[in-house]
Amino acid sequence: MLLRAAEELAPEGVSFTSADIGKLPLYNEDVRAQGFPQPVEEMREQIRAADALLFATPEYNYSVPGVLKNAIDWASRPPDQPFNGKPGAIMGASPSMLGSARAQYQLRQTCVYLNIFLVNQPEVFVAAANHKFDDEGRLTDEQTRKLVAKLIQSLVSWTVRLKAG
Repeated sequence: MLLRAAEELAPEGVSFTSADIGKLPLYNEDVRAQGFPQPVEEMREQIRAADALLFATPEYNYSVPGVLKNAIDWASRPPDQPFNGKPGAIMGASPSMLGSARAQYQLRQTCVYLNIFLVNQPEVFVAAANHKFDDEGRLTDEQTRKLVAKLIQSLVSWTVRLKAG
C-alpha cells in the first residue's frame, strides 16, 4: 500500500515497475551454480534497467522480511551484481510504534555492502500503519503523504545528481 502511495505522489514523469519477489525460489547456491532461475533473471534485469530503486518494507520479528532478504540474496550474486552504483531509497510501514525502523536499519547495512547509494533523508517510518490507510489501501494520513512525496522527490533529485556525475 505504501508503494501505491509513492506512485500516486510521485512527480510527473516518474514511473514505477514493481518486482514480484514472492515468486522467487529460496536462495540456494547449488541452484544458482546451474544458472539463475527465470524469475530471478527477470528481477535482475528489472534492477539493471531501473534508474533508481525504492524499497518498501514491513518489519517482521525486528528484522527485514525473509522474502525481501531472499530477493536481495538472489539478485546480488555475481556476475554483474545489478545493485552496484544504483541510487535508492527506503521506506516502511508497521503497526508498531517504530514503523519498521529496525528493518530499515538492517536494510541500510545491506545496501552499503551492495554499493547502493541511498537517500538519507527524509526517513519514512510509518508507525501505527494499521490506522493510516483506508479500507481500499489508500494512505490517508496527510503528514505521512507529505513525507512520502518528499522522499520520492529526494530520490528523483539524487538520481539526477548521480547521473550527472
